[in-house]
Amino acid sequence: MPPFNLTSLTPATFILAGIPGMEKSHIWISIPFCSMYLAALLGNGVVLFVVRTEHSLHHPMYLFLSMLAIADLMLSTTTVPKMLALFWFSAGEISFGACLTQMFFLHFSFSVESVILLAMALDRFVAICYPLRYASVMTQSAVVKAGLVALLRSFCIIFPCIFLLKRLPFCGHNVIPHTYCEHMGIARLACADISINVLYGLAVPFAAIVVDVVLIAVSYVLILLALLKLPSRTARQKAFNTCSSHVCVILLFYIPAFFTVLTHRFGQEIPHHVHILLANMYVLFPPLLNPVVYGVRTQQIKEKVVKVFICPKIRLLQE
Repeated sequence: MPPFNLTSLTPATFILAGIPGMEKSHIWISIPFCSMYLAALLGNGVVLFVVRTEHSLHHPMYLFLSMLAIADLMLSTTTVPKMLALFWFSAGEISFGACLTQMFFLHFSFSVESVILLAMALDRFVAICYPLRYASVMTQSAVVKAGLVALLRSFCIIFPCIFLLKRLPFCGHNVIPHTYCEHMGIARLACADISINVLYGLAVPFAAIVVDVVLIAVSYVLILLALLKLPSRTARQKAFNTCSSHVCVILLFYIPAFFTVLTHRFGQEIPHHVHILLANMYVLFPPLLNPVVYGVRTQQIKEKVVKVFICPKIRLLQE
């Protein structure tokens, strides 16, 4: 039995149980999870390298894309390595402090990514609705301020969760039926009233994300109205192609997250292992697919990837 701090009834360690009911399949499940994680590392790494090395991409849209790639890497790296260690080596033990740290960075990176997606929507709104003012509004200073706002807001709404969990007694309960530590998964182990955790964990972060979604929706409604007023069909098509990549990324990010939250809160009839698999999807799918969406649908990214990675090899072969 793991040791306990008797003064606060706080466990020295938690045990991550993985996917309950599918323990015998952990090795097989780890294969696609590991593949998706490695592909996410590669894809987001390529995006960051290309944007950093190509000065022609040092514009707000691509700087926000770099921030999105960093948030994606944080979101997946916070959870997946420990998840794979659990699947491969049954290394489910995690210290109380490490569990809280993982919980913080999981929710923090999700909130940061939401703010970045909002900033990208506002960037497209200014570019399409007020093109003559774009250069004066979307400066590098504005991009930096947007990044700082994303970090500050996310810190302010997620950091209190640490104190809400540290105040709880656990009375010997330390097995988390999940592949990673998240706020309510930890709180449900407590032998005390967790109504404050439930209220804060649902109301504050969820309300912040909903505000982001509403503002993104308003931005794209205004963008759509502006597109319909463009006289040139070619101009409308070009503007639509510019926005379509971002819309795909938004859907990939929010749909799995909201579906996971709603099934977790209201889908009591859904088997628990399905809940856990869905929860794993939103830390794997956005980091995996975001670089693919932007790489395939954004001509500038495709051209720069070819220039940076393929052209040098062709020159070497010719020599």
